[in-house]
Amino acid sequence: MTPFTELNVRRSVIIVLTPNVWETKMSGNAIIGQSGGPTSVINASLCGVVQTALREKSIERVFGMRYGVEGLMRNEVIDFSREKPETIENLKTTPSSALGSCRHKLTDADFEVVLARLKEHGIRYYFLIGGNDTMDTIHRVEKYCREKGYELRGVGIPKTVDNDLFATDHTPGFPSAARYVALSVKQSGMLARDMKRVDQYVIFQTVGRSAGWLPAAAACAKTSEDDAPHIILLPERPFVKEKFIDTVKSVYAKYGYVSIVCGEGVCYADGRPVSASETKDKFSNVEFGAMGGTSAAMMLHRMVAAELGWRGEFQVTESLQMSAADRCTALDIEEAYNCGKRAVELAANGTSGVMVTIVRDSIKPYKSSYATVPLSEVALGEKPMPDEFIDDENLFVTEKCLEYLRPLVGELPEYARLEGT
Repeated sequence: MTPFTELNVRRSVIIVLTPNVWETKMSGNAIIGQSGGPTSVINASLCGVVQTALREKSIERVFGMRYGVEGLMRNEVIDFSREKPETIENLKTTPSSALGSCRHKLTDADFEVVLARLKEHGIRYYFLIGGNDTMDTIHRVEKYCREKGYELRGVGIPKTVDNDLFATDHTPGFPSAARYVALSVKQSGMLARDMKRVDQYVIFQTVGRSAGWLPAAAACAKTSEDDAPHIILLPERPFVKEKFIDTVKSVYAKYGYVSIVCGEGVCYADGRPVSASETKDKFSNVEFGAMGGTSAAMMLHRMVAAELGWRGEFQVTESLQMSAADRCTALDIEEAYNCGKRAVELAANGTSGVMVTIVRDSIKPYKSSYATVPLSEVALGEKPMPDEFIDDENLFVTEKCLEYLRPLVGELPEYARLEGT
């Protein structure tokens, strides 16, 4: 675990549970589900779980939940033994969520239904791929089964493009999404530079409610001082309109155009979203720009146009960052697969109540390994960007942040630039 993941956790309550370790081998069936938004490598984790579980002697059959725990309750399951091996192998490079997903928040009444379905299908091994809310679901299901005397081994596999899961160096899905952002900002920045006599600014919005890892990744696109991006707005810092406008004017005076990147969750000091969104999901998370509402990028665009009278454009790609298979990194696919594989190995050897984590062992060369964290900690924790990664003065990120990001994003293409331009 890298130092910053230990120091920067927003939690009001900390519950530390020792992972449940069963000493004996247990025969039974396994089930796997996917929750929340997809990533371009979430199916690589699914592949890792399924292939490893099908080889595990203590696991008899491997089922998949259609549409997460919601599908399980409705008895919508598939049997992976009926799938062709090549189909399962091809999941490694298939985007979106092959099993379908959901954002269902379990109610007290749901647990009895869930347990009944688990018993009906002989499930003793329970895996979910997802983020904080998903880990909370596994934790609550595993705890309920224990209280009812039903032995169930539940292990979580991390997933989120936001990269805000506690206790893991990064999450599978983030490296590919970060590369998507960096390439998009690099290419749209070149367009903005060459079109600066027409449009004076461009704004690119990334997903991410409360953590700035994805907008920060845009900084990897910059190789020369005048390259995009010039300004990065992070949810970890309150948005100050006056400072923003002053910085925009300063950048324009230097380079003749301005490239701005913002996280969707940037807010004013009083907590109001810049996007002016009020819509929330079932987990009380603000859905920025949902239901036809405005986006942060749109509001920033209006702000610059109104204050400075300039012409510009904004880009909000939303789910493309989560499922662009053409920009997957080999590292991301490998680590996502290994997290799924490791989850099965842990459960088969008696471990339950944990999420698999990625540990960064070295930066140059980049090396990683795998560990675990109790589900109870993941469900309650967040991983915002640490202060040492943020350049408050220049509305940008620090070199230390770039050291963290570059091995994950990978090498970006170099494009030609004419002399004297």
